[in-house]
Amino acid sequence: MSLCHSNISVFVPHVGCPNMCSFCDQRHITGVKVAPATQDVKNAVNTALSSKNYDPKTTEIAFFGGSFTAINRNYMFSLLDVAYSFVKNGVVSGIRVSTRPDAISDEILNALKSYGVTSIELGAQSMDNEVLKANNRGHTAEDVEKASELIKEYGFSLGLQMMTGLYGDNDEKTLNTAEKIIRLKPETVRIYPTIVLKDTTLAALYADGYYKPQTVDEAVSICTKLLKMFFTAGIKVIRLGLHSIDTDAYVGGPWHPAFSELCFSEIFLEKALGVLGEKGEYRLFVSPENLSKMIGQNKENIKRLKDMGYVCRVMPDSSLKSDEIYAERGDSVAVKINSNPGV
Repeated sequence: MSLCHSNISVFVPHVGCPNMCSFCDQRHITGVKVAPATQDVKNAVNTALSSKNYDPKTTEIAFFGGSFTAINRNYMFSLLDVAYSFVKNGVVSGIRVSTRPDAISDEILNALKSYGVTSIELGAQSMDNEVLKANNRGHTAEDVEKASELIKEYGFSLGLQMMTGLYGDNDEKTLNTAEKIIRLKPETVRIYPTIVLKDTTLAALYADGYYKPQTVDEAVSICTKLLKMFFTAGIKVIRLGLHSIDTDAYVGGPWHPAFSELCFSEIFLEKALGVLGEKGEYRLFVSPENLSKMIGQNKENIKRLKDMGYVCRVMPDSSLKSDEIYAERGDSVAVKINSNPGV
């Protein structure tokens, strides 16, 4: 039960984007203010290689940040050329790029294929046209559908990115977006709660009282539902929440450095309630990797269970799979419960 993927990330900050979305300032999100050169790609790979747990079979070079397929062609090809040299040498398994749905074409896909690109992620953000228009995305839900189908036809692995708490969005529309994304059958999904950054349209809307960002609790609640939907559909969630932000640029919204852990802790609380019997003292057993998720941030799950009448200790059991949990009270042992695969 984890977000499973390994990238050597190279950020291309807001290069090639044809418009400025309401929420967007990639420089504040990534902390990168200068477009990378080919040497930066080499340096990123060499840094990754020094990691003790580096595995070339599960690692991709990933060009994130801006709309990669909309940047200057010569610049794009220069970055791909150096990245592809690492693919051919077996240092990485492939190349992943992030782009806009309206920056995909047969010409682009043929070019990406020739440079060893294996995965393409589209910033869908929402599948509701009213929400897309309100946030100045510059594309429609239909553009997402067409680009997704074309990417799959060319044999690329498809990833889709969505956001929660956008201007004009609500939980019902967010869940509908997830359902439409599931129907497109991507291999991976990223989920980003909307953060308000200074010098954005969203910051102005917030200041004028037209936009109210999600609280952390609200974002955790909806993202927990999304996690279960995607896992049930067999779609990997490879990122939940932003990696980091420029804290000086933060204005509002559900930023938390361990946001994904909060969501998984919520899922484990539900799991625990599913195996606990009468109120009393229990030992809850989970796989060692999931101890902190079951305990919760600042022992929040333990406190919440206690408020419900369950005094629990969480114990590791290396024989358990990541989606298993069981409870023990005296000589009475509850049956091991499996949740949806991966959850």
